[in-house]
This record gives sequence, C-alpha cells and structure tokens, in this order.
Amino acid sequence: MKKQKTIKCPYCGAHAVLQKGTYVYGDKSKEEYLYVCSNYPQCDSYVGVHAGTKKPKGTLANAELRNKRIKTHKVFDQVWKSNLMTKKEAYRWMTYVMGLPFEMGHIGSFSEYRCDELMRICKDVLIKNNIELPVGA
Repeated sequence: MKKQKTIKCPYCGAHAVLQKGTYVYGDKSKEEYLYVCSNYPQCDSYVGVHAGTKKPKGTLANAELRNKRIKTHKVFDQVWKSNLMTKKEAYRWMTYVMGLPFEMGHIGSFSEYRCDELMRICKDVLIKNNIELPVGA
C-alpha cells in the first residue's frame, strides 16, 4: 500500500492532520474528512478529501483562497453546464488556455492568481456567448 505523502501548511509550515469534517464544520459537516493545519484554528488552513479516500482534493487553503476557489468553480462550471462543451472538454480547454499540463488542471490546487485568470477567461467566454454569469460572479 502506498504511503500518504506528508502535507505541510503553505501558510505556517506546520503539518496537516487528517480530521473528521465535524472538527471544522461541527454538526453541519459537508465533508467526511479534511486535512487540517495542526495549528488550526489559529491557522485557518484546510482542504477536503475525495470521498472514501485519504486523497486531498487540492492544496490547503485559508478562508480567502477557499472562497475564491469556490467562486472560480461556479464560473468555470457554467461554461460546460451551458453546453458550450462537455465537462471533459472543458477541463482539457481549461488546461490549454491556462498553459498547464492536464494533470495540473484542478481548481482545488490553484493559487489566487490562477483563480483570477481562469475566472477572467471563463467570464469572457460566457459573455461572448450571451450566457448569464453565475450569481455573485
């Protein structure tokens, strides 16, 4: 069995610890498990894991970056949900326009800069195709 790579917090350098979602969200947990900075809550950095695995959905992020990633996903998802392309085509397109290898095309790993760039590109595509932007975009 492959050993899980140690995850370090990009903000404070502490190790991330696998915790149940209730550790951060309380009874309103929407995530089964999260990797949480061991300095939480002083360092508000965490990331969810894929259901049934210990594989993180991206990189640890503070509240500001988590919110930006969520907003970016809403705008990006509107591109394929509006039938301009399939979901698979949208991810290939995204990596192409962002100049990324396909395996790096995960918004959960994006920096604020990459989120801003992808939102700008997606909004431009939606506007040029007369498609309504998602609420809050």
